[in-house]
Amino acid sequence: MIQPVDRTVVQEDVLEPHQPIVDAHHHLYDRPRLRYLLDELLADVRSGHDVRATVYVQARAMLREDGDERFKAVGETEFANGVAAMCASGTYGRIRACAAIVGAADLCLGNDVRPVLEAHIAAAGGPVEMGGRFRGIRHVAAWDPDPTLLNPVYPTSEDLLEQTEFRAGFSHLAPLGLSFDAWLYFHQIPRLTALARAFPDTRIVLNHCGGILGQGRYEGKGDEVFREWSAALRELAFCPNVSVKLGGLGMRQTGLGRCRRDGVPLSVELASSWRPWIEECIEAFGTSRCMFESNFPADRTGHDYVSGWNAFKRLVMNASPSEKADLFWRSACEFYRLPDLA
Repeated sequence: MIQPVDRTVVQEDVLEPHQPIVDAHHHLYDRPRLRYLLDELLADVRSGHDVRATVYVQARAMLREDGDERFKAVGETEFANGVAAMCASGTYGRIRACAAIVGAADLCLGNDVRPVLEAHIAAAGGPVEMGGRFRGIRHVAAWDPDPTLLNPVYPTSEDLLEQTEFRAGFSHLAPLGLSFDAWLYFHQIPRLTALARAFPDTRIVLNHCGGILGQGRYEGKGDEVFREWSAALRELAFCPNVSVKLGGLGMRQTGLGRCRRDGVPLSVELASSWRPWIEECIEAFGTSRCMFESNFPADRTGHDYVSGWNAFKRLVMNASPSEKADLFWRSACEFYRLPDLA
Protein backbone atom coordinates (compact mmCIF):
# COMPACT_ATOMS: atom_id res chain seq x y z
CA MET A 1 0.00 0.00 0.00
CA ILE A 2 1.23 3.50 -0.83
CA GLN A 3 1.64 5.54 2.32
CA PRO A 4 1.81 9.33 2.09
CA VAL A 5 4.55 11.28 3.80
CA ASP A 6 3.75 12.53 7.27
CA ARG A 7 1.35 15.42 6.71
CA THR A 8 1.72 16.57 10.31
CA VAL A 9 5.05 18.07 9.26
CA VAL A 10 4.74 21.77 8.49
CA GLN A 11 4.57 22.27 4.74
CA GLU A 12 7.41 24.33 3.29
CA ASP A 13 6.81 27.55 1.39
CA VAL A 14 6.30 27.29 -2.36
CA LEU A 15 9.28 28.45 -4.41
CA GLU A 16 8.70 30.53 -7.56
CA PRO A 17 4.90 30.31 -7.19
CA HIS A 18 4.29 32.04 -10.54
CA GLN A 19 6.16 29.45 -12.62
CA PRO A 20 3.55 27.80 -14.90
CA ILE A 21 3.54 23.99 -14.70
CA VAL A 22 2.10 21.17 -16.74
CA ASP A 23 2.34 18.03 -14.62
CA ALA A 24 3.47 15.54 -17.26
CA HIS A 25 2.58 12.34 -15.42
CA HIS A 26 0.09 11.39 -12.73
CA HIS A 27 -2.52 8.72 -11.98
CA LEU A 28 -5.99 8.52 -10.46
CA TYR A 29 -7.54 5.48 -8.80
CA ASP A 30 -9.76 4.21 -6.01
CA ARG A 31 -8.33 1.09 -4.38
CA PRO A 32 -8.47 -0.53 -0.97
CA ARG A 33 -6.70 1.82 1.45
CA LEU A 34 -5.72 4.16 -1.39
CA ARG A 35 -7.97 6.76 -2.92
CA TYR A 36 -6.55 9.37 -5.27
CA LEU A 37 -9.32 10.88 -7.36
CA LEU A 38 -10.12 14.40 -8.50
CA ASP A 39 -10.60 15.77 -4.98
CA GLU A 40 -7.17 14.54 -3.90
CA LEU A 41 -5.54 15.76 -7.12
CA LEU A 42 -7.13 19.19 -6.74
CA ALA A 43 -5.85 19.42 -3.16
CA ASP A 44 -2.34 18.84 -4.45
CA VAL A 45 -2.40 21.10 -7.51
CA ARG A 46 -3.94 23.88 -5.41
CA SER A 47 -1.27 23.64 -2.73
CA GLY A 48 0.66 26.62 -4.07
CA HIS A 49 2.39 25.75 -7.34
CA ASP A 50 0.91 27.19 -10.55
CA VAL A 51 -0.22 23.92 -12.14
CA ARG A 52 -2.19 24.71 -15.29
CA ALA A 53 -2.79 21.22 -16.70
CA THR A 54 -1.92 17.56 -16.19
CA VAL A 55 -1.24 14.45 -18.24
CA TYR A 56 -3.08 11.33 -17.10
CA VAL A 57 -1.17 8.04 -17.45
CA GLN A 58 -2.71 4.59 -17.19
CA ALA A 59 -2.69 2.75 -13.88
CA ARG A 60 -5.36 0.06 -14.31
CA ALA A 61 -8.05 2.36 -12.92
CA MET A 62 -11.74 1.85 -13.61
CA LEU A 63 -11.26 -0.99 -16.08
CA ARG A 64 -14.48 -2.33 -17.57
CA GLU A 65 -15.69 -5.32 -15.59
CA ASP A 66 -17.57 -6.91 -18.47
CA GLY A 67 -17.01 -7.51 -22.14
CA ASP A 68 -14.08 -8.31 -24.38
CA GLU A 69 -10.83 -8.51 -22.41
CA ARG A 70 -8.98 -6.54 -25.08
CA PHE A 71 -11.19 -3.49 -24.58
CA LYS A 72 -11.41 -3.41 -20.79
CA ALA A 73 -8.72 -0.71 -20.51
CA VAL A 74 -10.91 1.60 -22.62
CA GLY A 75 -12.90 2.06 -19.40
CA GLU A 76 -9.92 3.86 -17.90
CA THR A 77 -9.85 6.28 -20.82
CA GLU A 78 -13.58 6.92 -20.38
CA PHE A 79 -12.96 7.62 -16.70
CA ALA A 80 -10.03 10.00 -17.31
CA ASN A 81 -11.92 11.79 -20.05
CA GLY A 82 -14.82 12.32 -17.64
CA VAL A 83 -12.47 13.94 -15.15
CA ALA A 84 -11.06 16.08 -17.95
CA ALA A 85 -14.57 17.16 -18.94
CA MET A 86 -15.34 18.12 -15.33
CA CYS A 87 -12.27 20.37 -15.24
CA ALA A 88 -12.88 21.77 -18.73
CA SER A 89 -16.20 23.11 -17.44
CA GLY A 90 -14.33 25.66 -15.34
CA THR A 91 -16.15 24.51 -12.21
CA TYR A 92 -12.82 23.79 -10.51
CA GLY A 93 -10.98 26.88 -11.69
CA ARG A 94 -8.50 27.09 -14.53
CA ILE A 95 -6.84 23.72 -13.90
CA ARG A 96 -7.21 21.39 -16.89
CA ALA A 97 -6.61 17.98 -15.35
CA CYS A 98 -6.22 15.03 -17.70
CA ALA A 99 -5.85 17.41 -20.66
CA ALA A 100 -3.92 14.60 -22.33
CA ILE A 101 -4.62 10.92 -21.68
CA VAL A 102 -2.23 7.98 -22.03
CA GLY A 103 -4.04 4.66 -21.89
CA ALA A 104 -3.21 0.98 -21.94
CA ALA A 105 -3.44 -1.59 -24.71
CA ASP A 106 -1.80 -4.96 -25.16
CA LEU A 107 0.53 -4.29 -28.07
CA CYS A 108 1.30 -8.02 -28.16
CA LEU A 109 -2.05 -8.40 -29.88
CA GLY A 110 -0.15 -7.39 -32.99
CA ASN A 111 -2.35 -6.08 -35.77
CA ASP A 112 -5.43 -6.96 -33.73
CA VAL A 113 -4.65 -4.03 -31.41
CA ARG A 114 -5.81 -1.52 -34.03
CA PRO A 115 -9.53 -1.52 -33.06
CA VAL A 116 -8.55 -1.19 -29.40
CA LEU A 117 -6.50 1.92 -30.17
CA GLU A 118 -9.35 3.34 -32.22
CA ALA A 119 -11.75 2.68 -29.32
CA HIS A 120 -9.49 4.66 -26.97
CA ILE A 121 -9.42 7.58 -29.38
CA ALA A 122 -13.22 7.54 -29.69
CA ALA A 123 -13.68 7.28 -25.91
CA ALA A 124 -11.69 10.46 -25.38
CA GLY A 125 -13.53 12.60 -27.91
CA GLY A 126 -12.07 11.56 -31.23
CA PRO A 127 -8.90 12.65 -33.02
CA VAL A 128 -6.78 15.49 -31.66
CA GLU A 129 -7.90 17.85 -34.42
CA MET A 130 -11.50 17.35 -33.23
CA GLY A 131 -10.59 18.16 -29.63
CA GLY A 132 -9.95 14.59 -28.53
CA ARG A 133 -7.70 14.02 -25.53
CA PHE A 134 -6.21 10.58 -26.18
CA ARG A 135 -2.51 10.83 -26.91
CA GLY A 136 -0.80 7.50 -26.54
CA ILE A 137 -0.24 4.10 -25.00
CA ARG A 138 1.81 2.82 -22.11
CA HIS A 139 2.46 -0.91 -22.28
CA VAL A 140 4.47 -1.56 -19.10
CA ALA A 141 7.76 -3.27 -19.92
CA ALA A 142 9.58 -3.05 -16.56
CA TRP A 143 11.36 -6.38 -16.04
CA ASP A 144 14.14 -7.63 -13.79
CA PRO A 145 15.33 -11.09 -12.73
CA ASP A 146 14.68 -10.05 -9.12
CA PRO A 147 10.99 -10.96 -8.61
CA THR A 148 10.66 -8.41 -5.80
CA LEU A 149 11.03 -5.66 -8.42
CA LEU A 150 8.21 -6.95 -10.62
CA ASN A 151 4.57 -5.86 -10.54
CA PRO A 152 2.51 -9.04 -10.99
CA VAL A 153 -0.42 -7.19 -12.57
CA TYR A 154 1.80 -6.31 -15.54
CA PRO A 155 3.10 -9.52 -17.13
CA THR A 156 6.32 -8.74 -18.98
CA SER A 157 9.54 -10.35 -20.13
CA GLU A 158 13.15 -9.44 -20.76
CA ASP A 159 12.74 -9.28 -24.55
CA LEU A 160 9.23 -7.80 -24.72
CA LEU A 161 10.23 -4.80 -26.86
CA GLU A 162 11.84 -7.11 -29.42
CA GLN A 163 8.99 -9.55 -29.85
CA THR A 164 7.44 -9.73 -33.30
CA GLU A 165 3.85 -9.34 -32.16
CA PHE A 166 4.69 -6.43 -29.84
CA ARG A 167 6.38 -4.60 -32.69
CA ALA A 168 3.46 -5.35 -35.00
CA GLY A 169 1.15 -3.69 -32.47
CA PHE A 170 3.62 -0.85 -31.91
CA SER A 171 3.63 -0.12 -35.64
CA HIS A 172 0.03 1.11 -35.42
CA LEU A 173 0.82 3.97 -33.02
CA ALA A 174 2.35 6.50 -35.42
CA PRO A 175 -0.29 6.07 -38.17
CA LEU A 176 -2.95 6.91 -35.57
CA GLY A 177 -0.97 9.88 -34.24
CA LEU A 178 -0.23 8.13 -30.95
CA SER A 179 2.93 8.19 -28.85
CA PHE A 180 4.46 5.58 -26.53
CA ASP A 181 5.21 6.05 -22.83
CA ALA A 182 8.06 3.70 -21.95
CA TRP A 183 8.19 2.40 -18.38
CA LEU A 184 11.11 0.02 -17.97
CA TYR A 185 14.22 -0.36 -15.85
CA PHE A 186 17.59 1.22 -16.53
CA HIS A 187 19.24 -1.97 -17.81
CA GLN A 188 16.50 -2.26 -20.46
CA ILE A 189 17.21 1.14 -22.03
CA PRO A 190 19.34 -0.35 -24.86
CA ARG A 191 16.27 -2.37 -25.91
CA LEU A 192 14.25 0.84 -26.03
CA THR A 193 16.97 2.45 -28.13
CA ALA A 194 16.69 -0.37 -30.64
CA LEU A 195 12.91 0.07 -30.73
CA ALA A 196 13.21 3.83 -31.23
CA ARG A 197 15.62 3.30 -34.12
CA ALA A 198 13.32 0.75 -35.72
CA PHE A 199 10.37 3.17 -35.54
CA PRO A 200 11.84 6.66 -36.02
CA ASP A 201 8.43 8.19 -36.75
CA THR A 202 6.92 7.10 -33.42
CA ARG A 203 7.27 9.58 -30.58
CA ILE A 204 8.50 7.94 -27.38
CA VAL A 205 8.90 9.34 -23.88
CA LEU A 206 11.00 7.52 -21.30
CA ASN A 207 9.23 7.49 -17.94
CA HIS A 208 10.77 8.24 -14.55
CA CYS A 209 14.33 9.09 -15.65
CA GLY A 210 14.71 5.60 -17.08
CA GLY A 211 13.85 3.30 -14.19
CA ILE A 212 16.66 3.78 -11.67
CA LEU A 213 16.96 0.95 -9.15
CA GLY A 214 18.56 1.01 -5.72
CA GLN A 215 16.90 -1.89 -3.92
CA GLY A 216 17.13 -5.67 -4.07
CA ARG A 217 20.21 -6.77 -5.96
CA TYR A 218 21.07 -3.11 -6.67
CA GLU A 219 21.26 -1.95 -3.08
CA GLY A 220 24.59 -0.31 -2.34
CA LYS A 221 25.55 -0.27 -6.04
CA GLY A 222 24.59 3.30 -6.84
CA ASP A 223 27.82 4.17 -8.65
CA GLU A 224 27.65 1.04 -10.79
CA VAL A 225 23.99 1.65 -11.63
CA PHE A 226 24.71 5.27 -12.50
CA ARG A 227 27.50 4.35 -14.93
CA GLU A 228 25.42 1.75 -16.75
CA TRP A 229 22.33 3.97 -16.78
CA SER A 230 24.22 7.04 -17.98
CA ALA A 231 25.90 5.24 -20.89
CA ALA A 232 22.58 3.76 -22.03
CA LEU A 233 20.74 7.06 -21.57
CA ARG A 234 23.22 9.00 -23.69
CA GLU A 235 22.96 6.44 -26.49
CA LEU A 236 19.16 6.70 -26.36
CA ALA A 237 19.40 10.49 -26.57
CA PHE A 238 20.78 10.16 -30.12
CA CYS A 239 17.24 9.12 -31.15
CA PRO A 240 15.48 12.41 -31.97
CA ASN A 241 12.04 10.84 -31.50
CA VAL A 242 12.67 10.19 -27.78
CA SER A 243 12.06 12.51 -24.81
CA VAL A 244 12.34 11.84 -21.07
CA LYS A 245 10.20 12.53 -18.01
CA LEU A 246 12.12 13.83 -15.01
CA GLY A 247 10.61 12.37 -11.87
CA GLY A 248 9.56 9.09 -10.33
CA LEU A 249 12.53 9.29 -7.98
CA GLY A 250 10.33 9.21 -4.89
CA MET A 251 9.39 5.57 -5.49
CA ARG A 252 10.91 3.15 -3.03
CA GLN A 253 12.70 0.99 -5.61
CA THR A 254 15.00 3.88 -6.55
CA GLY A 255 16.67 3.81 -3.15
CA LEU A 256 16.81 7.62 -3.27
CA GLY A 257 14.51 8.30 -0.33
CA ARG A 258 15.56 11.09 2.02
CA CYS A 259 14.67 11.85 5.61
CA ARG A 260 13.77 15.33 6.74
CA ARG A 261 16.34 16.87 9.06
CA ASP A 262 15.26 19.43 11.62
CA GLY A 263 15.42 22.89 10.11
CA VAL A 264 16.14 21.66 6.58
CA PRO A 265 13.29 21.78 4.02
CA LEU A 266 12.57 18.36 2.55
CA SER A 267 13.03 19.76 -0.96
CA VAL A 268 16.67 20.57 -0.17
CA GLU A 269 17.26 16.92 0.72
CA LEU A 270 15.39 15.72 -2.36
CA ALA A 271 17.30 18.04 -4.68
CA SER A 272 20.60 16.84 -3.28
CA SER A 273 19.63 13.19 -3.79
CA TRP A 274 18.15 13.68 -7.25
CA ARG A 275 20.67 16.13 -8.73
CA PRO A 276 23.09 13.69 -10.46
CA TRP A 277 20.24 11.84 -12.17
CA ILE A 278 18.22 14.88 -13.22
CA GLU A 279 21.23 16.84 -14.46
CA GLU A 280 22.46 13.86 -16.47
CA CYS A 281 19.07 13.58 -18.20
CA ILE A 282 19.02 17.28 -19.05
CA GLU A 283 22.59 17.23 -20.32
CA ALA A 284 21.90 14.21 -22.52
CA PHE A 285 18.52 15.26 -23.96
CA GLY A 286 18.49 19.03 -23.63
CA THR A 287 15.64 20.92 -22.00
CA SER A 288 13.47 20.76 -25.14
CA ARG A 289 13.15 16.98 -24.70
CA CYS A 290 12.80 16.90 -20.90
CA MET A 291 9.65 17.44 -18.83
CA PHE A 292 9.05 17.37 -15.09
CA GLU A 293 6.43 14.99 -13.67
CA SER A 294 4.95 14.48 -10.22
CA ASN A 295 4.19 10.76 -10.67
CA PHE A 296 1.56 11.19 -7.98
CA PRO A 297 0.33 9.42 -6.02
CA ALA A 298 3.13 6.85 -6.48
CA ASP A 299 5.84 9.34 -5.47
CA ARG A 300 3.85 10.31 -2.40
CA THR A 301 5.76 7.56 -0.59
CA GLY A 302 8.76 9.91 -0.62
CA HIS A 303 7.45 13.46 -0.50
CA ASP A 304 4.43 15.72 -0.69
CA TYR A 305 3.42 17.64 -3.81
CA VAL A 306 4.86 20.98 -2.71
CA SER A 307 8.24 19.54 -1.73
CA GLY A 308 8.57 17.56 -4.96
CA TRP A 309 8.03 20.56 -7.23
CA ASN A 310 10.18 22.73 -4.94
CA ALA A 311 12.98 20.21 -5.41
CA PHE A 312 12.65 20.47 -9.18
CA LYS A 313 12.77 24.26 -8.92
CA ARG A 314 15.88 24.12 -6.74
CA LEU A 315 17.58 21.85 -9.29
CA VAL A 316 17.14 24.36 -12.13
CA MET A 317 17.34 27.58 -10.14
CA ASN A 318 20.08 28.89 -12.44
CA ALA A 319 18.44 27.88 -15.72
CA SER A 320 17.28 30.53 -18.18
CA PRO A 321 13.58 31.46 -18.41
CA SER A 322 13.36 29.61 -21.73
CA GLU A 323 14.94 26.47 -20.27
CA LYS A 324 12.55 26.57 -17.32
CA ALA A 325 9.62 26.95 -19.70
CA ASP A 326 10.77 23.78 -21.50
CA LEU A 327 11.14 21.77 -18.33
CA PHE A 328 8.02 22.89 -16.49
CA TRP A 329 5.45 23.10 -19.32
CA ARG A 330 6.57 23.61 -22.91
CA SER A 331 8.14 20.19 -23.58
CA ALA A 332 5.05 18.46 -22.18
CA CYS A 333 2.74 20.66 -24.25
CA GLU A 334 4.67 19.97 -27.43
CA PHE A 335 5.02 16.23 -26.86
CA TYR A 336 1.37 15.73 -25.89
CA ARG A 337 0.09 18.35 -28.34
CA LEU A 338 -1.49 20.83 -25.98
CA PRO A 339 -1.05 24.01 -28.07
CA ASP A 340 -3.77 25.92 -26.25
CA LEU A 341 -1.65 25.75 -23.11
CA ALA A 342 1.55 26.65 -24.93
